[in-house]
Amino acid sequence: MTLISQQVISPLGRWTVTEWRPAHLAGLVDFLWHFEGEMTHLRERVFPNGQLEVIVHLGDRYRLVDERGGEVCPVTCLTGLQTAPIVVEAPPRPCAVLGVRLTPVGAYMLLGCPLSEVSGLSVDLQDIAGDAAQELAERCQAAASAEGALRSAAAWVEERAARSPGVDPSVAWIAGQIERRSGAVSIAALRERVGQSKTWLVNTFREQIGVTPKLYARLHRFRRVVTLLNQGTEPLAEIALSAGYYDQPHMNAEFRELSGFSPREFLAAARYTGSASIAEAAA
Repeated sequence: MTLISQQVISPLGRWTVTEWRPAHLAGLVDFLWHFEGEMTHLRERVFPNGQLEVIVHLGDRYRLVDERGGEVCPVTCLTGLQTAPIVVEAPPRPCAVLGVRLTPVGAYMLLGCPLSEVSGLSVDLQDIAGDAAQELAERCQAAASAEGALRSAAAWVEERAARSPGVDPSVAWIAGQIERRSGAVSIAALRERVGQSKTWLVNTFREQIGVTPKLYARLHRFRRVVTLLNQGTEPLAEIALSAGYYDQPHMNAEFRELSGFSPREFLAAARYTGSASIAEAAA
């Protein structure tokens, strides 16, 4: 078991984050993470990334903030595929939280419900997974260390995946091609390769992945841009071409639509180490 732990001390706070990418869960789980510490900027703006996430609060809980105010998150919650940013607010004192970053294929296998029903939403995992959500929380909360909590969460994922009928092979293949090519791919060409009708593909893909193939490709192009911006090694025009956009204005327009920021505004904002999220002060 290879874990990567990093202790961060910065103007944004003091925390330790531990990540694990278990090889035996590849294709289902991107990575698992454990966070413990406190932040000076309590609010975090999280951008679409083409994946779903299960969150387990191991202590005080975060709040989900929107224009109506905010509400305390459930002990275990699921964030579906985002098509717009969300803002979460950490507790004002040190906290601990665990996350499981899922591919849509993995999420569909674990949850067994149409992922279109949770796209753009953050919901109580217990409403979907029933008592299994409480079991996940209890296992992680009983662990004596970050490693133990991550191991418990991985075992929970593995057990549920083993009982799943899985995703349609055509849908899984097309989703994989979109992910590997960061969205820079012809959906029509992929559909022709699998020999399915456009209507069948759109409906089945939306059910098992959460959005249409075209939107899924847009999310992964956006994710590619965010990665390149964080690396900070290429001009914006080059980033646009590398990510498969016609030109920089096309990238700028889509970036603002999916994030609410221009690329330059994103670069100027305070970002957490090793993350694309933006730090914001609580109102």
